[in-house]
Amino acid sequence: MLNVLNEPSADTTSTFISVTGVKVVYPNGTVALKPISIDFADNEVTVLLGPSGAGKSTLLKTLNRLVAPTRGQVDVRGVGTLTPGRVLRAHRRRTGMVFQQHQLIGRLTVLQNVLLGRLGHYPFWRTLLPMPRQDRQWALECVDRVGLLEKALVRCDALSGGQQQRVGIARALAQRPHLMLADEPVASLDPAASERVLSLLRDICRQDSIPAIISLHQLEYARQFADRIIGLSHGELVYDGPPSGLNQKTLNTIYGA
Repeated sequence: MLNVLNEPSADTTSTFISVTGVKVVYPNGTVALKPISIDFADNEVTVLLGPSGAGKSTLLKTLNRLVAPTRGQVDVRGVGTLTPGRVLRAHRRRTGMVFQQHQLIGRLTVLQNVLLGRLGHYPFWRTLLPMPRQDRQWALECVDRVGLLEKALVRCDALSGGQQQRVGIARALAQRPHLMLADEPVASLDPAASERVLSLLRDICRQDSIPAIISLHQLEYARQFADRIIGLSHGELVYDGPPSGLNQKTLNTIYGA
């Protein structure tokens, strides 16, 4: 097993989500994650860094059980251990998720897509009716926060890739999340759009005291936007510390010499 390179970590008294002995083996036998134990704190932007196949997306998805651990558990403050059923549904309702490919409905407007972030807070029958006024007002506020208020009634398939990703952030924000997860959110964007999206995501999470966990493969963005770096290699945790600790020795450990 690789040795973890540790730098000073966050105060564990502010832990929001804990991963204990989590291992993931896919049905084809691929070991995506070797046993990992790690805590994520409040008010912190954490970047999961590593090469393709390192286990970044798998770890991220275990945090809302889009991938179920083969062994180990994930515990969330105020919710408990994530298991299928009410506990998991409660956690997902308050967890915003930003995807690489936006996952928007192109024929719907920006506002309509953002309102989808409210659906998990209502029983199915209520979602068949128009959303309450307070939800529409909140969705507009979320659209405004990502700088797209003038596009609120524009179809999403008429937007640029960077604008669509900002809609994805607004939709996640509409959930009033306690946790924000982002899986390679700028992989398909140009550098200017990437910096705007990551800056927006970081600033919103800091302003609202929402812990954010973001998987990235761009080292320069990890250094620029993270408070904390989790380095993964071949499914193992090999670095946990601040961006300033990403020296050449550390990078060789994460990416291979």
